[in-house]
Amino acid sequence: MSELTRLAMLTQQMHLEPSGGFECPELSSRKQDSIAVSHAMLPSGRKIKLLKTLLTSVCERDCYYCPFRSGRDFRRATFKPDEFAKIFMYMHNAGLVEGVFLSSGVVNGGVYTQDQLLATAEILRHNYAYRGYLHLKMMPGAQHAQVEQAMLLADRVSVNLEAPNTERLQKLAPHKQFVEELLNPLRWAEEIRKAQTPHKAWKGTWPSTVTQFVVGGADESDIELLSTTEYLHHQMGLARAYFSAFNPVSDTPLENKLPTPQKRQNRLYQASFLIRDYGFNLEEMPFEGNGNLPLEVDPKTAWAQQSLKNPVEINTAPREMLLRIPGIGPKSVAIILKTRRESKLRDLSQLTKLGIRAKSAAPFILLDGAQPAYQMALF
Repeated sequence: MSELTRLAMLTQQMHLEPSGGFECPELSSRKQDSIAVSHAMLPSGRKIKLLKTLLTSVCERDCYYCPFRSGRDFRRATFKPDEFAKIFMYMHNAGLVEGVFLSSGVVNGGVYTQDQLLATAEILRHNYAYRGYLHLKMMPGAQHAQVEQAMLLADRVSVNLEAPNTERLQKLAPHKQFVEELLNPLRWAEEIRKAQTPHKAWKGTWPSTVTQFVVGGADESDIELLSTTEYLHHQMGLARAYFSAFNPVSDTPLENKLPTPQKRQNRLYQASFLIRDYGFNLEEMPFEGNGNLPLEVDPKTAWAQQSLKNPVEINTAPREMLLRIPGIGPKSVAIILKTRRESKLRDLSQLTKLGIRAKSAAPFILLDGAQPAYQMALF
């Protein structure tokens, strides 16, 4: 089997993994010799062509939802570290890809598999002097020293928690240990960031850490998912949580389970950003009686409808309050604060020119003491 054929096989179904971007992943893909290339956005805002792949699709784990689970009947492929590094650098030098997200099925235990991923990263960094973007997946059961080595080599390190807690994980991956195998590597990464200087890291800074949840696969609620997300942001320095709507895969134990609506995934992204960037806490999320977010309205607007009883004066409100107004984000707040030092804001058209979603904000604001005229949405 040729190297290109193997790589094409290994890039299949990698939409199940997070991209490393900083927006809800509406990822496009194209073919390079039948190899899928994703378009991802870096923290700097620069978009890159990202190769998302496995080192091997062989896996000894039997996670109930996973297309790569042990015993599932499909053709598998494997690269040795030096083989993968060689073909990736060929594609990189040809301008086909700019970065790599490298994961793997688990073979001979998480420690051995992690060694294979680290060996690949070391070949890229040291043998080929690769200076581009590298996202490394941490395998279940990876050791502290392996986490530390990954942080010296990568731009981003991730651990898929898959579920929000031990109980829910048993419904998705009954042979994985939530704390010992999955949560601990994220904790170790934050401890390393706090205790050690990053002068030995490949670009002099520690990589960010992210995780991913499978939404709806374990019948968990949004409040469970966001409770764990809030903890990870505040206690473990998590850069971002990814949410992947469950979709059944044939020849797996959950193949007859209904898929999770994409809208639920998107609402979780919105709520997680409110917690990470807007100063909201879990208790302020507008959960419904079933512990889930409303689907028909975004969580910030739902909060405002319930809690903003009096409109907010745009010209005098502090930054913390401006962030809570629908249609206004962190960049918009900075623009408002700068503009109002020079002149008063009196009209929705002024907000629109500043790049603010004025129609979303209008029901909740005052402009120089007056509530702006706006057309209410028809239902």
